[in-house]
Amino acid sequence: MSFDPHGKHLIAGEWVAGASQFRSEPAHGPAHDFSVGSPKLVDRACQAAEAAFWDYAQTSRAARADFLDAIADEIEARAEAITQIGSQESGLPEARLQGERGRTTGQLRLFADHIRKGDYLDRRIDAALPDRQPLPRPELRMVQRPIGPVAVFGASNFPLAFSTAGGDTAAALAAGCPVVVKGHSAHPGTGEIVAEAIKAAIERTGMPAGVFSLIQGGDREVGQALVQHPLIKAVGFTGSLAGGRALFDLCAARPEPIPFFGELGSVNPMFVLPHAAAARGTEIGQGWAGSLTMGAGQFCTNPGIAVIGQGAEGDAFVAAAGQALQQTDAQVMLTDGIAKAYREGKARFDTRNAVTPVLTTDSSGREARPNLYETDAATYLQDHALGEEVFGPLGLVIRVSGADEMESLARGLEGQLTATIHMDDADADDARRLLPILERKAGRVLANGFPTGVEVADSMVHGGPYPASTNFGATSVGTLSIRRFLRPVCYQNIPASILPEDLA
Repeated sequence: MSFDPHGKHLIAGEWVAGASQFRSEPAHGPAHDFSVGSPKLVDRACQAAEAAFWDYAQTSRAARADFLDAIADEIEARAEAITQIGSQESGLPEARLQGERGRTTGQLRLFADHIRKGDYLDRRIDAALPDRQPLPRPELRMVQRPIGPVAVFGASNFPLAFSTAGGDTAAALAAGCPVVVKGHSAHPGTGEIVAEAIKAAIERTGMPAGVFSLIQGGDREVGQALVQHPLIKAVGFTGSLAGGRALFDLCAARPEPIPFFGELGSVNPMFVLPHAAAARGTEIGQGWAGSLTMGAGQFCTNPGIAVIGQGAEGDAFVAAAGQALQQTDAQVMLTDGIAKAYREGKARFDTRNAVTPVLTTDSSGREARPNLYETDAATYLQDHALGEEVFGPLGLVIRVSGADEMESLARGLEGQLTATIHMDDADADDARRLLPILERKAGRVLANGFPTGVEVADSMVHGGPYPASTNFGATSVGTLSIRRFLRPVCYQNIPASILPEDLA
C-alpha cells in the first residue's frame, strides 16, 4: 500500500489547503509539497474543538475507549504506507518505524482499557452528616473532569509515538478533550496519513468532527498562535529546551495562563559505582556505547554522561566504551538541522581545554558519527555548558575521586528525565547515599540498565524537574499522563439525577 500525500490540513473533518506551501526534506525518496499553517487556520481548528468539547466531554468512558481502539485499528490498516513514508521522511529504519507504530497503537489501546476501568477519575465521596455538631456537613462528591481543547506539538524524533496520534493526543482524547495538533515539518506526510486514520475513526464511531484537527507547520506563527489561542486550555510538547521554553513563556504570559507540559530532554547521567566497575566495567562501557548510539543518539533518554572513579577500573570502562563507539558506523539523523546542531555541539566540546577527547570523528551532511570526551568533576561543575544536551551520539565521561565527589556532582546536576546507578551488592552503602539525591533530580531512577526505551505502563514517569520538563508533577508517558488534561471538580448536594454519569 503506497501513500501519496495531498499536503492539506485536516480541520474538523475537512481537508483544507493553505495559501502557501513548503516542500518536505526527506532523508530519501520523493519530496512533497505541504500547505503552510496560519493563525487563521489555527483559529478555525480551535473554534471547532471548542464546539466539539461540549458533546465529547459528555461521552461515556466506554464510547471514548471505543474511539481510541478505532484509531489504533485505522493506523494498523495503514501500516505499510505509514512505514514507507515515515522511513522516507525521517531516515529511520523500517524496523524502528514498525516498532514505534506498535507502541503508538499499544498506548491507544492501553488508555482505552484504563479509562474503561475508571480508576483514573479518583472519585471521592463524603456522605452528608446532617446531625453533626456544631454544624452539619453537606454531601460532597469529587471527580476528575476534562479541561477543554488541548494543543499538541509533534516531535521530531518520534514521528508516530510522540506526534499526531502519540501519547499526548491519546491522553487528551482519553480524558475527554478535543485535540489540535501542530504537525512537525520534519515528517508532514507521516502526520497526514495518521490524521487520515483518526478521521476515519471519528466517522466510524460517530464522534464530533471537531474532536481532532491537524495544522501543518512551516511557519513559527502557527505554534505561537496555537498556544496563545484563548480556547486552548493546555499544551503538550516534546522538543528542544529553547523552543519549549519560548512556548512555555507564551502560555504563562496569556491573560488566562495555561499549563504547558513540555518534555525538553536531558543528559540522563549514569553513575558506575566502584564494585560494579571492578567486576564488569568493560561490559558496562560496551553497553553504554550501544545505548549512546541507539537511534543515532536521538532519544530524549540518551545517557550522555557517565560518572566513574579514577584508576584502572575507570580506565577500562572508558577504553571499552571508546572501542565500541569506534566500531559504530555513521547513522542518518532526523533532519539536516538536527545534524548541524550535533556538529555544533561537538565543536563546543572541542574548544574546551579541560575536556580530553577520547574519540573524535567528523560528521557531514545528515549523517552523524559518535564522539567521546572525558573530564573531571570539578571542571564539569564549573562549566555549565558541559551539562547541556547534545542531541546525538556524543558521550562525556566524568572521573571522580570517590564517593564524596560523586555525591557532590550528583547534587550539582540540573533536573533530568532519568538517572542510572550501576551497582553490585557491595555498592549498597554508596547507592543509598546517591538515591535520595537522584530521586530529587530525575523522574525515573534505574539500577543496572540503560535508560533508552520508555515502557508505556501504569507506573512509568517520563518527566522530571526543570529543565527536563516544565511540570515536575506530570508524566508524558503511561496512564498517569491522562491526568494532565483533567481537573478535580467537587459537587456539593447535587441531586443524583443531574450528576455526571461517572459520579451518579
